[in-house]
Amino acid sequence: MNAATRELVPGVASILRALTPRAWVDDAVANMPVLLVDHANCEKKAASTALALMFAYPDDEPLVLALSRLAREELRHHEQVVRAMAALGVRFTRQPPGRYAQELRALLATSDPQRKLDLLLCGALIEARSAERFQLLAPRLPRPLASLYESLAVSEARHFELYLGFAQAGAPLEWRRRLGRLAGREAELATNPDPMLRFHSGPLARAARG
Repeated sequence: MNAATRELVPGVASILRALTPRAWVDDAVANMPVLLVDHANCEKKAASTALALMFAYPDDEPLVLALSRLAREELRHHEQVVRAMAALGVRFTRQPPGRYAQELRALLATSDPQRKLDLLLCGALIEARSAERFQLLAPRLPRPLASLYESLAVSEARHFELYLGFAQAGAPLEWRRRLGRLAGREAELATNPDPMLRFHSGPLARAARG
């Protein structure tokens, strides 16, 4: 892992209430085809999330411009993952969605301005968790996949800072309180046993292990 990637840990960990269990990393390495398919889906979802925020808050020009750049970058990441899958002989298959994003978004406020803040904080948490997991996976993977994951860790940490920065600027007195509630649930979803392995899931539940 290069120096730039190692330096990400303190910033990313600043909003995560719990670190990823070693068991999840072991499960991911043992099931990389499943993880890569979900990873490709996650990159598409990240671009879609940025676009949805642009449409929801078109009057916030700085946010719109930042998210436009972010969406393009996420789509490039999707293309990189698809190419990596092809190189490894991993075919795309449809997967049922995991519980992580759906259950995290269930906590979001339903009206503004609280909803906008929650969406930004949710984005920050997801990107921070992604950066952390790329960091953990990269040393366990062969190149060139390891190199891709090292570079993605850097990008996701930057995206985390972008979302968090807009949340802090938009609600300087409230963001910490709202983050606490969301971060607590995010930590549960990322660490508790899960029936399906996904990029943002917990470790596989005992009954789900082959």
